[in-house]
Amino acid sequence: MKILVAVKRVVDAKVKVRPLPDGSGVDTKLAKMAMNPFDEIAVEEAVRLREAGQADEVVAVTAGPLKALDTLRVAMAIGADRGIHVETDAALEPLAVAKILRKIVEKESPDLILLGKQAIDDDANQVGQMLSALIDRPVATFASEVAVENGRAVVTRETDGGTQTLSLELPAVVTADLRLAEPRYVTLPAMAKARKKPVETIALDTLGVDAAPRLKLLGVEQPSTARAGEMVGSVDELVAKIKSALGAH
Repeated sequence: MKILVAVKRVVDAKVKVRPLPDGSGVDTKLAKMAMNPFDEIAVEEAVRLREAGQADEVVAVTAGPLKALDTLRVAMAIGADRGIHVETDAALEPLAVAKILRKIVEKESPDLILLGKQAIDDDANQVGQMLSALIDRPVATFASEVAVENGRAVVTRETDGGTQTLSLELPAVVTADLRLAEPRYVTLPAMAKARKKPVETIALDTLGVDAAPRLKLLGVEQPSTARAGEMVGSVDELVAKIKSALGAH
């Protein structure tokens, strides 16, 4: 069984991002970059499935500029067998990413496609679902457990009311939630070994994918500072203050 894992280069989750002075976007010039945390979980789960004998190969794929290759190397240091880098300097929206992944799926014919449930930069939570629709295969989102049994993926997924277990016919798409796996620590020897693993570079314009933006960013700004709370002495005082606030509006 072959597993394809999609990974994205984002600003490190520990870094506090700031908007550009003109509000046209987020300032990432000097920001530390890293693999999207949910994608890192997806890579770890794919490697664990291979180590458990449920998969034969794990292929990591990313789309982005030359520096995105560093993210791909981390995926291979975790344990992916090889990488695919779709090189582009364009800002990719979720639909464009899903279309790129469709082309890679057609090329690689994986049995399972794993990716994070969302990226922490845009929080869109759309690529997995869009890819499922484009390749006409089942999808399980917010996965907390994944197993392969009798040629099917058995996925336990997080829901608002608890958990739900689904049995998906392979090939299938699964998006990883926080509880799916704890990513292993990437050592220097593992990174050195990853540099020897093969990486295929594909120019975006050779895939025939329309990556033109369909969304317009109106502006980026810091969240407003929340006002400090106020202690009240009784329920009656609380009700009076609420009525006063409502009356003021």
